Formats: sequence, C-alpha cells, structure tokens
Amino acid sequence: MSYSENWDSTTVLRKRPEDRARVSRNQTDLNAARRTGANINTEKKSTLTNSSHANTDHRRIAKLDRDNDVAPPPKVDVSVGKAIQQGRQAKGITQKDLAQLVNEKPQVVNEYEAGKAVPNQQILGKLERALGVKLRGKNIGEPLTFGKKK
Repeated sequence: MSYSENWDSTTVLRKRPEDRARVSRNQTDLNAARRTGANINTEKKSTLTNSSHANTDHRRIAKLDRDNDVAPPPKVDVSVGKAIQQGRQAKGITQKDLAQLVNEKPQVVNEYEAGKAVPNQQILGKLERALGVKLRGKNIGEPLTFGKKK
C-alpha cells in the first residue's frame, strides 16, 4: 500500500460509544433525548449513607429544638412593665414618644410594658434615665436618684 492510497481514508482515533449513559441535569437535554427516542432513566440520589439512621438524627434534633421552647428565656417582670407605663403616663408621653427618646422601636417599648420582652440591661438603663424611674434591682417603680443618699 502506497502513501497515496491512504490519502482518502480516514482514521478515527477516539470514538465515543453511542450507548454510553449520559448524565444531564437540565430539561433541554431531557426533552432532546425524548424526541430522539432514547432510553431515559431518572434516579434521585441521596447524599445520606443510611436514610433510616439520618431520619432518627433529624427527629432527635427537632426534639432538641422543641425542648428549647419548653424552657424559654425569662421575660421582663410585670412590675417592670407597670413601672414603665406609670412613669410614661406621669410624663404625659406616648409609647412612640418614649421609643424615640430612648432610640428604640415603639414595638420594643410595647413589649417591655406588656412583660413580653427578654430583658436587655442597656434598654432598661435607657428607659430608666428617660422616665426617671427605677426598673432594675430592688424598689422597682421608685424615683431614680443619682449619687449617694444622705
């Protein structure tokens, strides 16, 4: 065979077999395969090694989350809420006005008055100074005094 006889022949170095499975994650490729009549197999793969074990883990974690709801963080005492309300009414201001004075949202003041808020010492301090009423420690509701008593 001479060199000129092989000139018209074609040699394929690598050919991809047509029957090889192909993974596709988009709808366009899937629709194209359906049009050509190719066999389509869909599988949902899980990253979990043992699904029954994973389910019990999820249940246990969910139970732990619910347990935290059984013992929620402590709320502000009702006496603090009444002291805030009385101090605010004595000054003749609304919850919204008090919220602006202490640079908080009106909802925060509302929650403190209703006894639904989780106590924050910074907010309580601001409310004490704005109202001039003790909200922490002993003697809640008494006028706030600065310095030592004589």
